[in-house]
Amino acid sequence: MVLGFLEIPERSRKPRTQGITMVLDKGLGYNAAQDLMEAKEWIDVIKLGWGTPLLSSETFLKKKIALYRENEIEVSNGGTLLEIVYAKGKIDKFFEKAKELGLTSIEVSNGKLNFSIEEKAKLIEKARSNGFKVYSEVGKKNPEEDEELSLERRVEEARSDLKAGASKVILEARESGRTGIYNELGNIKEDLVRTLVKKIGLNNIIFEAPQKKQQVWLIINFGREVNLGNINPADVISLETLRRGLRGDTFGKIF
Repeated sequence: MVLGFLEIPERSRKPRTQGITMVLDKGLGYNAAQDLMEAKEWIDVIKLGWGTPLLSSETFLKKKIALYRENEIEVSNGGTLLEIVYAKGKIDKFFEKAKELGLTSIEVSNGKLNFSIEEKAKLIEKARSNGFKVYSEVGKKNPEEDEELSLERRVEEARSDLKAGASKVILEARESGRTGIYNELGNIKEDLVRTLVKKIGLNNIIFEAPQKKQQVWLIINFGREVNLGNINPADVISLETLRRGLRGDTFGKIF
Protein backbone atom coordinates (compact mmCIF):
# COMPACT_ATOMS: atom_id res chain seq x y z
CA MET A 1 0.00 0.00 0.00
CA VAL A 2 1.19 3.52 -0.77
CA LEU A 3 2.10 5.33 2.48
CA GLY A 4 2.10 1.98 4.24
CA PHE A 5 3.19 3.65 7.46
CA LEU A 6 -0.34 5.05 7.84
CA GLU A 7 -2.85 2.96 9.72
CA ILE A 8 -6.24 2.97 8.01
CA PRO A 9 -9.39 1.05 8.95
CA GLU A 10 -9.44 -2.56 7.81
CA ARG A 11 -12.20 -3.94 5.65
CA SER A 12 -13.48 -7.48 5.30
CA ARG A 13 -11.88 -9.37 2.45
CA LYS A 14 -13.39 -11.25 -0.48
CA PRO A 15 -15.44 -13.34 -0.62
CA ARG A 16 -17.53 -10.98 1.51
CA THR A 17 -20.92 -11.56 3.02
CA GLN A 18 -21.10 -7.97 4.28
CA GLY A 19 -19.67 -4.71 2.99
CA ILE A 20 -20.68 -5.79 -0.51
CA THR A 21 -20.19 -3.39 -3.40
CA MET A 22 -22.42 -4.22 -6.37
CA VAL A 23 -21.40 -2.35 -9.51
CA LEU A 24 -23.71 -1.51 -12.41
CA ASP A 25 -22.19 -2.31 -15.82
CA LYS A 26 -24.22 -0.26 -18.29
CA GLY A 27 -22.48 -1.73 -21.32
CA LEU A 28 -18.76 -1.34 -20.66
CA GLY A 29 -16.40 -2.19 -23.50
CA TYR A 30 -13.70 -4.76 -22.86
CA ASN A 31 -10.91 -2.21 -22.41
CA ALA A 32 -12.99 -0.29 -19.89
CA ALA A 33 -13.78 -3.55 -18.09
CA GLN A 34 -10.06 -4.33 -17.93
CA ASP A 35 -9.35 -0.91 -16.47
CA LEU A 36 -12.07 -1.47 -13.88
CA MET A 37 -10.21 -4.56 -12.67
CA GLU A 38 -7.64 -2.22 -11.09
CA ALA A 39 -10.34 -1.90 -8.40
CA LYS A 40 -11.18 -5.61 -8.31
CA GLU A 41 -10.42 -5.92 -4.60
CA TRP A 42 -13.36 -3.65 -3.81
CA ILE A 43 -15.93 -5.11 -6.23
CA ASP A 44 -18.01 -8.10 -5.15
CA VAL A 45 -20.74 -8.26 -7.79
CA ILE A 46 -21.12 -6.77 -11.24
CA LYS A 47 -24.64 -6.48 -12.59
CA LEU A 48 -25.08 -6.38 -16.36
CA GLY A 49 -27.70 -3.65 -16.40
CA TRP A 50 -31.16 -4.04 -17.88
CA GLY A 51 -31.19 -5.55 -21.37
CA THR A 52 -27.63 -4.47 -22.24
CA PRO A 53 -26.42 -8.08 -22.78
CA LEU A 54 -28.86 -8.39 -25.69
CA LEU A 55 -26.93 -5.71 -27.56
CA SER A 56 -23.58 -7.49 -27.26
CA SER A 57 -22.19 -10.36 -29.28
CA GLU A 58 -22.05 -13.68 -27.47
CA THR A 59 -18.29 -13.88 -27.98
CA PHE A 60 -17.74 -10.47 -26.41
CA LEU A 61 -20.14 -11.12 -23.53
CA LYS A 62 -18.48 -14.43 -22.63
CA LYS A 63 -15.07 -12.79 -22.74
CA LYS A 64 -16.12 -9.92 -20.45
CA ILE A 65 -17.91 -12.18 -17.99
CA ALA A 66 -14.85 -14.46 -17.89
CA LEU A 67 -12.67 -11.44 -17.10
CA TYR A 68 -14.86 -10.52 -14.15
CA ARG A 69 -14.98 -14.06 -12.84
CA GLU A 70 -11.20 -14.48 -13.16
CA ASN A 71 -10.95 -11.54 -10.79
CA GLU A 72 -13.23 -13.18 -8.18
CA ILE A 73 -16.25 -11.07 -9.00
CA GLU A 74 -19.78 -12.44 -9.18
CA VAL A 75 -21.69 -11.58 -12.35
CA SER A 76 -25.45 -11.10 -12.41
CA ASN A 77 -28.15 -10.18 -14.87
CA GLY A 78 -30.22 -7.06 -14.34
CA GLY A 79 -33.70 -7.71 -12.98
CA THR A 80 -35.43 -6.06 -15.93
CA LEU A 81 -33.96 -8.61 -18.32
CA LEU A 82 -35.38 -11.45 -16.24
CA GLU A 83 -38.78 -9.77 -16.28
CA ILE A 84 -38.62 -9.53 -20.08
CA VAL A 85 -37.70 -13.20 -20.29
CA TYR A 86 -40.48 -14.14 -17.88
CA ALA A 87 -43.07 -12.16 -19.84
CA LYS A 88 -42.07 -14.07 -22.97
CA GLY A 89 -42.25 -17.45 -21.22
CA LYS A 90 -38.55 -18.25 -21.76
CA ILE A 91 -37.26 -18.71 -18.21
CA ASP A 92 -35.88 -22.23 -18.67
CA LYS A 93 -34.01 -21.24 -21.82
CA PHE A 94 -32.69 -18.13 -20.08
CA PHE A 95 -31.24 -20.07 -17.15
CA GLU A 96 -29.60 -22.49 -19.57
CA LYS A 97 -28.05 -19.64 -21.56
CA ALA A 98 -27.02 -17.75 -18.41
CA LYS A 99 -24.97 -20.77 -17.32
CA GLU A 100 -23.40 -21.01 -20.76
CA LEU A 101 -22.43 -17.34 -20.67
CA GLY A 102 -20.89 -17.71 -17.22
CA LEU A 103 -23.32 -15.84 -14.99
CA THR A 104 -23.01 -16.86 -11.35
CA SER A 105 -25.97 -14.94 -9.93
CA ILE A 106 -29.53 -14.16 -10.90
CA GLU A 107 -31.43 -11.04 -9.92
CA VAL A 108 -35.17 -11.51 -9.53
CA SER A 109 -37.20 -8.31 -9.49
CA ASN A 110 -40.74 -7.18 -10.17
CA GLY A 111 -40.02 -3.55 -10.93
CA LYS A 112 -42.21 -3.48 -14.03
CA LEU A 113 -44.28 -6.66 -13.81
CA ASN A 114 -46.62 -7.41 -10.95
CA PHE A 115 -45.62 -10.83 -9.67
CA SER A 116 -47.51 -12.09 -6.68
CA ILE A 117 -45.28 -12.76 -3.70
CA GLU A 118 -45.81 -16.48 -4.31
CA GLU A 119 -44.87 -16.27 -8.00
CA LYS A 120 -41.70 -14.40 -7.16
CA ALA A 121 -40.76 -16.97 -4.51
CA LYS A 122 -41.17 -19.79 -7.05
CA LEU A 123 -38.91 -17.94 -9.49
CA ILE A 124 -36.26 -17.53 -6.81
CA GLU A 125 -36.49 -21.23 -5.95
CA LYS A 126 -36.19 -22.13 -9.62
CA ALA A 127 -33.07 -20.02 -10.04
CA ARG A 128 -31.58 -21.61 -6.93
CA SER A 129 -32.38 -25.10 -8.19
CA ASN A 130 -30.47 -24.23 -11.37
CA GLY A 131 -27.37 -23.53 -9.29
CA PHE A 132 -27.46 -19.73 -9.15
CA LYS A 133 -27.02 -17.44 -6.20
CA VAL A 134 -30.04 -15.16 -6.10
CA TYR A 135 -30.48 -11.49 -5.33
CA SER A 136 -34.06 -10.31 -5.11
CA GLU A 137 -35.16 -6.73 -5.57
CA VAL A 138 -38.07 -5.04 -3.82
CA GLY A 139 -39.62 -1.88 -5.22
CA LYS A 140 -41.04 -0.45 -8.42
CA LYS A 141 -39.30 1.35 -11.27
CA ASN A 142 -42.05 3.93 -11.60
CA PRO A 143 -41.96 6.40 -8.66
CA GLU A 144 -45.76 6.72 -8.59
CA GLU A 145 -46.20 2.95 -8.42
CA ASP A 146 -43.49 2.67 -5.79
CA GLU A 147 -45.21 5.27 -3.61
CA GLU A 148 -48.25 2.99 -3.55
CA LEU A 149 -46.17 0.07 -2.25
CA SER A 150 -46.83 -0.12 1.47
CA LEU A 151 -44.22 -0.77 4.13
CA GLU A 152 -46.04 -3.96 5.07
CA ARG A 153 -45.91 -5.23 1.49
CA ARG A 154 -42.19 -4.45 1.18
CA VAL A 155 -41.44 -6.34 4.39
CA GLU A 156 -43.67 -9.29 3.49
CA GLU A 157 -42.10 -9.58 0.05
CA ALA A 158 -38.55 -9.29 1.36
CA ARG A 159 -39.10 -11.95 4.02
CA SER A 160 -40.69 -14.26 1.46
CA ASP A 161 -37.76 -13.74 -0.94
CA LEU A 162 -35.24 -14.61 1.77
CA LYS A 163 -37.21 -17.68 2.82
CA ALA A 164 -37.29 -18.81 -0.84
CA GLY A 165 -33.50 -18.67 -0.95
CA ALA A 166 -32.48 -15.14 -1.92
CA SER A 167 -29.03 -14.28 -0.59
CA LYS A 168 -29.80 -10.58 -0.18
CA VAL A 169 -32.70 -8.23 -0.85
CA ILE A 170 -31.91 -5.19 -2.97
CA LEU A 171 -33.90 -2.07 -2.12
CA GLU A 172 -34.88 -0.35 -5.37
CA ALA A 173 -33.60 3.11 -6.23
CA ARG A 174 -32.82 2.81 -9.95
CA GLU A 175 -29.73 4.27 -11.60
CA SER A 176 -30.95 7.78 -10.79
CA GLY A 177 -31.36 7.22 -7.05
CA ARG A 178 -34.65 9.10 -7.10
CA THR A 179 -37.25 6.46 -6.31
CA GLY A 180 -37.84 3.65 -3.84
CA ILE A 181 -35.95 4.44 -0.64
CA TYR A 182 -35.20 7.99 -1.87
CA ASN A 183 -37.39 10.93 -2.78
CA GLU A 184 -37.38 12.81 -6.09
CA LEU A 185 -34.39 14.88 -4.88
CA GLY A 186 -32.37 11.76 -4.05
CA ASN A 187 -32.70 12.30 -0.31
CA ILE A 188 -33.13 9.18 1.78
CA LYS A 189 -36.49 8.37 3.34
CA GLU A 190 -35.01 7.88 6.78
CA ASP A 191 -38.04 6.51 8.61
CA LEU A 192 -38.75 4.01 5.84
CA VAL A 193 -35.14 2.82 5.69
CA ARG A 194 -34.73 2.47 9.45
CA THR A 195 -37.96 0.49 9.70
CA LEU A 196 -36.96 -1.80 6.80
CA VAL A 197 -33.60 -2.42 8.48
CA LYS A 198 -35.32 -3.28 11.74
CA LYS A 199 -37.82 -5.66 10.13
CA ILE A 200 -35.66 -7.28 7.43
CA GLY A 201 -32.22 -7.12 9.03
CA LEU A 202 -29.31 -4.93 7.94
CA ASN A 203 -27.19 -7.88 6.86
CA ASN A 204 -29.95 -9.07 4.50
CA ILE A 205 -30.17 -5.78 2.59
CA ILE A 206 -28.29 -4.23 -0.32
CA PHE A 207 -29.13 -0.55 -0.62
CA GLU A 208 -29.03 0.84 -4.14
CA ALA A 209 -27.06 4.05 -3.67
CA PRO A 210 -25.79 5.59 -6.91
CA GLN A 211 -25.35 9.10 -5.45
CA LYS A 212 -22.50 10.10 -3.17
CA LYS A 213 -24.74 11.74 -0.57
CA GLN A 214 -26.70 8.47 -0.32
CA GLN A 215 -23.52 6.46 0.17
CA VAL A 216 -22.32 8.89 2.84
CA TRP A 217 -25.59 8.72 4.81
CA LEU A 218 -25.73 4.92 4.70
CA ILE A 219 -22.09 4.49 5.74
CA ILE A 220 -22.32 6.97 8.60
CA ASN A 221 -25.58 5.47 9.88
CA PHE A 222 -24.95 1.76 9.26
CA GLY A 223 -21.17 1.45 9.16
CA ARG A 224 -18.47 0.85 6.59
CA GLU A 225 -19.63 -2.74 6.02
CA VAL A 226 -23.07 -1.74 4.76
CA ASN A 227 -24.04 -3.42 1.46
CA LEU A 228 -24.34 -0.96 -1.45
CA GLY A 229 -25.50 -1.42 -5.03
CA ASN A 230 -25.97 0.40 -8.34
CA ILE A 231 -22.48 1.82 -7.95
CA ASN A 232 -21.07 3.48 -11.07
CA PRO A 233 -17.81 1.82 -12.20
CA ALA A 234 -16.05 5.19 -11.99
CA ASP A 235 -17.08 5.52 -8.33
CA VAL A 236 -15.72 2.25 -6.93
CA ILE A 237 -12.52 3.70 -5.48
CA SER A 238 -14.20 6.86 -4.23
CA LEU A 239 -16.81 4.71 -2.46
CA GLU A 240 -14.04 2.71 -0.83
CA THR A 241 -12.47 5.92 0.48
CA LEU A 242 -15.84 6.80 2.02
CA ARG A 243 -16.00 3.37 3.66
CA ARG A 244 -12.50 3.86 5.11
CA GLY A 245 -12.94 7.45 6.30
CA LEU A 246 -10.41 8.66 3.71
CA ARG A 247 -12.65 11.42 2.38
CA GLY A 248 -13.91 14.51 4.14
CA ASP A 249 -17.52 13.34 4.11
CA THR A 250 -16.82 10.39 6.44
CA PHE A 251 -13.47 11.34 7.98
CA GLY A 252 -13.80 10.96 11.76
CA LYS A 253 -17.45 9.91 11.45
CA ILE A 254 -17.22 6.10 11.26
CA PHE A 255 -15.61 3.87 13.85
